[in-house]
Amino acid sequence: MKTPSMALITSTLLMGLFSHSAIAQLDVEEARLPTAIEAMPNVVNRYQPLIADVSKQYAQQSDELNITQMIAAQGLRLWQRAVNDVQTGHIDDRALYWSRLAIRDVLKTQQPNFNMSAWQRDVLITAIEKNSRGLSDVKFNDDAHIKILLTGFDPFFLDRHIDQSNPSGLVALALDGYRFKVNGKQVQIETAMIPVRFADFDNGLIESLLTPIYRDNSADMIFTVSMGRDQFDIERFPGRNRSAAAPDNLNVLTGANKQAPIAPLFNGSALKGPEFVEFSLPIAAMQTAKGPWQINDNHTVSTLAKGEFQATSLSQLQNATSVEGSGGGYLSNEISYRAILLQNNFNSRIPVGHIHTPRIAAYNEQVERDIVEQVKAMVKKAAATL
Repeated sequence: MKTPSMALITSTLLMGLFSHSAIAQLDVEEARLPTAIEAMPNVVNRYQPLIADVSKQYAQQSDELNITQMIAAQGLRLWQRAVNDVQTGHIDDRALYWSRLAIRDVLKTQQPNFNMSAWQRDVLITAIEKNSRGLSDVKFNDDAHIKILLTGFDPFFLDRHIDQSNPSGLVALALDGYRFKVNGKQVQIETAMIPVRFADFDNGLIESLLTPIYRDNSADMIFTVSMGRDQFDIERFPGRNRSAAAPDNLNVLTGANKQAPIAPLFNGSALKGPEFVEFSLPIAAMQTAKGPWQINDNHTVSTLAKGEFQATSLSQLQNATSVEGSGGGYLSNEISYRAILLQNNFNSRIPVGHIHTPRIAAYNEQVERDIVEQVKAMVKKAAATL
């Protein structure tokens, strides 16, 4: 008789958390956990001791302030563990995503040692989201002459491929806190992980992250990164509207499509801004970065009147209705549009723009390692222009 593996034992224990009564309280992302555990137990269970520690401490807490501080600290611990994991050679972003959801499951299906209200539970979920995404950990050292902010995204389209990785998220984990020197100047990169959820964008997540940076001039360059097409694309003309008839990670559809694009929201109203904006990254320098893939200055856009074409300038797009920006019609395009719109609103001179990485199917360690190295090379070339 064979002895069951530790991964199998852990998977069985975690599967016990997901009764039908528990799942009724879970959102779409959290409810995918059993499928993920079955498909890739070693990935989902990688930080299982941390999750078990959260569960144990959560059950023992009897004070609202203490429980909030504990959950916030555990979220930061999860983020830092994932960063260290990647930076010491474990090239995989997925354990962070699934472990965050496992902690959310604990918060929703277990009880602390007092009668917790629904709003307090929401506070805890917000705390785990913020801290496990690095959003509370963007801190530049005093000796950094050049400060760079970079964002990545969670895995997405998980109902197609439950084991999907996102190279942009891996880039964020690999480069958080990364320091190097260029032209005698100390450079530091700080990163954050962005959810693939329309509601977070509509509620101002990107503006909350970037407003202090533009207001205080506390960074020198901003890169948003996501998974894209066959090569690297630097997206020159992001568009305002959503048009992708694709769900987010909560399986929410906006109702938009290429025939009827829809403006995103910002705090309850349609986001106000021009139909297209333009990046300000040092594209020529970035295109000299060596690696397996071509680096494109992507001018492709789509408008209601003209369909898809190569735009030559913002003035050419002035009276158009955007269908797709250079970054497409999904959240990759939108994060870039919001970042540049905010830059314009603050009259900021901080260079900002979007990198689309080559796409991968499911997970490919060597390809993703190569993607990280080429993004790192691009960022170094860009930093050298400052």
